[in-house]
Amino acid sequence: MDARGEKTVAVTGGSGFVGSHLVRGLLERGYRVHATVRSASAADKVRPLWELQEAFPGQLALFEADLIRDGSFDEAFRGCATVFHVASPFLMPERIRDGRRDVVDPALLGTRNVLASVDRTPDVTTLVFTSTVGAVFGDYCDVREMAGGILTEKYFNTTSTVAGNPYHYAKTVAERAVLDAGTAQDRWRMVCVNPGLILGPSLTPASESGSLFLLDELFKGYFCYGAPDFSFTTADVRDVADAHIAAAENPAAHGRYIVANETMTSFHEMSRIIRTRRPWDPRLPRTALPHWPVRVLGPSFGLTQDYIRKHLGIRFRVDNSRGVRELGLTYRPVEQTLLDHHASWRTRRRRV
Repeated sequence: MDARGEKTVAVTGGSGFVGSHLVRGLLERGYRVHATVRSASAADKVRPLWELQEAFPGQLALFEADLIRDGSFDEAFRGCATVFHVASPFLMPERIRDGRRDVVDPALLGTRNVLASVDRTPDVTTLVFTSTVGAVFGDYCDVREMAGGILTEKYFNTTSTVAGNPYHYAKTVAERAVLDAGTAQDRWRMVCVNPGLILGPSLTPASESGSLFLLDELFKGYFCYGAPDFSFTTADVRDVADAHIAAAENPAAHGRYIVANETMTSFHEMSRIIRTRRPWDPRLPRTALPHWPVRVLGPSFGLTQDYIRKHLGIRFRVDNSRGVRELGLTYRPVEQTLLDHHASWRTRRRRV
């Protein structure tokens, strides 16, 4: 076994949408993995990790850890050269009742607790932090103020707040905490991975990821009358996992890397792609809605006029060249990602 296979690494949030793919990718590369979960007895969430333990005997150990409990990660990090801090809640706005309690505290306090455990663990030499493009911009209209109207790593979200867009705010302050901690010491290297909306097949039927919830609405027929003109920066969950591993394995990698396709994908385009495989599904919209009914009826569906004004019909290009150039990243076609996502969604529904 090569030197890479001798290393032990830790993954926080190992049972999550991204975390489970990352754990599998690491095991396939010969790593020993310490994966943290909130409850090791929650069968609906942890079963995919149990299956990986069977497939890779002796390589995967599970540790219970709570983001908001100090010292919770000490045991899991012991003996690990790299920590992948993936755990953080991603909830869509309609599922957030208290922005600080539901999103900000777990993201920021959890990141601080992870950093404290890293500082107490001399074995750790690399920290890879899962951020989001939402730490680069708050609303789509913000990108219009960037050079050339192109999304790049050099910008930081300055418009989101706890009250308005708490998820983007939480990830922004958490990423800044990681960046500040990284520059304040010279023992461990820090890399931030900033993915777009993460799509693709889920390894766990119990994932609470907001990206899965968003496409649930499309697939269940919420937009069967017509697709509103909202578009998204997208990334395949398997590509995101690969990006984390590449960031850890490349000793020259540092700072932030946007991980997203160059072009955005709209609800209407997503529907068109899925209908190539399921042309008669009545739940999938066949037309794109003009803007005026969205502006008029949007508030009835939980969309504020402010959100509509800052997102409806706005598209921009993503500069992902730094990750391609420095990490060797490649991207699956969005068509493959969406078809695999939809197939996985149908499988999960049959199991419920």
